[in-house]
Amino acid sequence: MTDTRPNILFILPDQLRWDFVGAYGKTYARTPHIDALAARGMVFERCLSPSPVCIPARASMLTGHNSISTGVLNNNFWLRPDHDACGVPSFAKLLADTGYHTQAIGKMHFIPWDITEGFHTRVIAEDKRHIHIRDDYHDYLKAHGLKKYAGSEEPGYVEGRMASISLVPLEHQVDTWVGDRSVDFLKSYSGEQPFLLWTAFPGPHDPYNPPAEILAKISQDMPDALAPTAATVPFREAMVKTHAQGSAAIDITDFTETMKRRVRRHYQGLIAMIDAQVGAIAAALEARDDGRHTLIVFASDHGDFLGDFDFLGKVLFFESAMRVPMIVAGAGTPQGRSDALVSLTDVFATFTEAAGVPCTRQDSIPLPGIGFGDAARTNVMGATDKGYMVADARWKLSRYRNGVCALHDVLTDPGEQTNRWDDPSVRDTRERLDRQLQTWVIASIMDGHKDKTYPYMTMTPDHPGHLRGWQRTYPANAWDDDVTQGLT
Repeated sequence: MTDTRPNILFILPDQLRWDFVGAYGKTYARTPHIDALAARGMVFERCLSPSPVCIPARASMLTGHNSISTGVLNNNFWLRPDHDACGVPSFAKLLADTGYHTQAIGKMHFIPWDITEGFHTRVIAEDKRHIHIRDDYHDYLKAHGLKKYAGSEEPGYVEGRMASISLVPLEHQVDTWVGDRSVDFLKSYSGEQPFLLWTAFPGPHDPYNPPAEILAKISQDMPDALAPTAATVPFREAMVKTHAQGSAAIDITDFTETMKRRVRRHYQGLIAMIDAQVGAIAAALEARDDGRHTLIVFASDHGDFLGDFDFLGKVLFFESAMRVPMIVAGAGTPQGRSDALVSLTDVFATFTEAAGVPCTRQDSIPLPGIGFGDAARTNVMGATDKGYMVADARWKLSRYRNGVCALHDVLTDPGEQTNRWDDPSVRDTRERLDRQLQTWVIASIMDGHKDKTYPYMTMTPDHPGHLRGWQRTYPANAWDDDVTQGLT
């Protein structure tokens, strides 16, 4: 074996919040296989998804660029088709170009849904809400006389606020299917190249629809939801409207504590199915005998309110929506728990560092303490179409387009019940974070427009731009040539 670089296995459930993973210490969370992975690796206590909504989170994670730089700020945006030419490649392309076999299985949420984004092979299941997509999972179901169901077709969907019972048998569930295909790959891959396998589970994203036999095993003991606050109430009307008029098609105007506990129990049922598949994948990986170590990263794109503040879903900059698990194991990763503040986008730098691929990292650094250096973040900053946010180890400051401003002390107030924005005793903290945020926003806007740059002409007499008919290069790739680090 001439190429001794590690395999990389990236496991990413969709919409899994940190406190429903047992390794983070909550007694109601039952994830024995994920916990076993955590026990032999590094658990990052606080990982934030800086743009906590599906497509923006994935665009930033894929490229190492924040959402202002990519321009992907909500689920109706995606990366430029020529983003490689702009010097903004995906980690999959970077690894593929340097000798990795790159394989993606499950829900990537790329637009269009069947593009490769640097993967040699994709096996696609864009499921849950995406019932009309004719992907590989659709073909599989059709071959077995089954189909994808809209949430409204499932028992209990409306009265359960999307907490329903799936009509698809357990052995044909989408997360089972994704896990099975991942196991098949690990058993069959015999290439000389190291591999990057991204296993992307569509669950536990809503609808919260485990099969009946899975739900029967889930305890009724679920944690209470967080109460609404003065900082969350202004978003309530829009949240209700979005769920009523969007693809969810449910009314959460009346959202009782009983309903919230039902949602959480069903959500835990979906997680139980994913956990079983993580166990099967880990066993298949352990059984491989290719003489190569494998770096395993387990994370999620964002969380889910699950009734906190009378909300469902994500988007806003509260811990329920943006705090996710981050667990790393294998390939010499030390065992332990890290208090370092990390970002979901740091997987980009971690993967490229593990693969020995030099590249520009606009807003991504390797996860610290796992063999790629100990450089740590002092803060995480993020953006969606709803606003901007900066967080450090203790404080989180958010500014929203509807005028809401929030400052929370997440150490003493982990439920973010008290908005300290107008508290004179923390004015210096607010102003410090606000200055950092504004500086970051301006720098990120500039980074996002580097495709429009051209070589400076005024002081260069022989520049061809002084002649008629000169054509500038567009898009420009300023990242490879003269920028070693973004946010400058």
